[in-house]
Amino acid sequence: MLQLDRKRILITGAAVRVGRAMALAVARAGADVMVHYGRSKKEARAVQAEIRELGAKCEIVQADLSKTEEAAGLVKKAEKTGELFGLVNSAAIFKDLEWDTTTPDDWQQHQDINLKAPFLLSQAFGRALQKRGTQGRIVNILDWRALRPGADHLPYTISKAGLAGLTRSLALSLAPHITVNGIAFGAILPPSDGGESSKVLEHVPAGRWADLEEVGQTLLFLLSGPSYITGEIIHLDGGRHLI
Repeated sequence: MLQLDRKRILITGAAVRVGRAMALAVARAGADVMVHYGRSKKEARAVQAEIRELGAKCEIVQADLSKTEEAAGLVKKAEKTGELFGLVNSAAIFKDLEWDTTTPDDWQQHQDINLKAPFLLSQAFGRALQKRGTQGRIVNILDWRALRPGADHLPYTISKAGLAGLTRSLALSLAPHITVNGIAFGAILPPSDGGESSKVLEHVPAGRWADLEEVGQTLLFLLSGPSYITGEIIHLDGGRHLI
C-alpha cells in the first residue's frame, strides 16, 4: 500500500456530508487536504479545524463549479501552496426530477457541476502532473444509478452515467502515470433535503445504511492501493445495483 503521509489531496465538495467524511478519512491516513467548497465557507472552516487537530495540514479553496473558468482554474489555485497527488471529484447536485419536470436550466446545471467540472479538473490535474513527470490518482464519486439509469432523478442520473464513461476514458488517456477510478455510492446518508428515506433500504440487499468509515476505507484503497487498478468503478451500495 502506498503511504499517503504528507501527500496532498484535493477533494471537491468536502465541507459537508460525505465529502467531509472523505476529507477526514484521508487526513487520518496522514495526507494533507485541500478542502474545496462552493458556498459552505463556515462548514469548510470547521472541517479545516478538525483536520488540523488530527495533525494534518489543511487549506480551504473556494470555486463555483458551475462556472467553467472557476472549475478549470481550481487545480492551479489549489497548487499555489504545493503539488497535488490526488483529486477526488465529489461535489455534485442531486435533484428529484423526472423527464417532464426537468427544465433546460436544471439539465445544464447538473451537467456543468456533475460532469463538466470533473472533466475540467481532471484535465488540469493531468496536465500539471504530466508537466512535472509525477504520478497521481483521480477518484470520481458516482452513484449506483449511473450504471443502471432509471426514470427518477433524470438529469442527475445521466450526468453520473456520463461521469462513469469519463472515468474509463480518462483511465486510458492518463495511463500509466495517473490512475482513474470511481466509487458508486448507494444508501450512504439520508437525503439532506429531508426527503423520504424510510423506503430506501427496501431495495438494499445489505439491509442497512453504509457506515461512513466504509466510505473512507474504499477511498483510501483507491488512493493508496495497487496502481495496477485503473478504470474500475467500485459499488459501495450494499448490493443495490443488483436489483
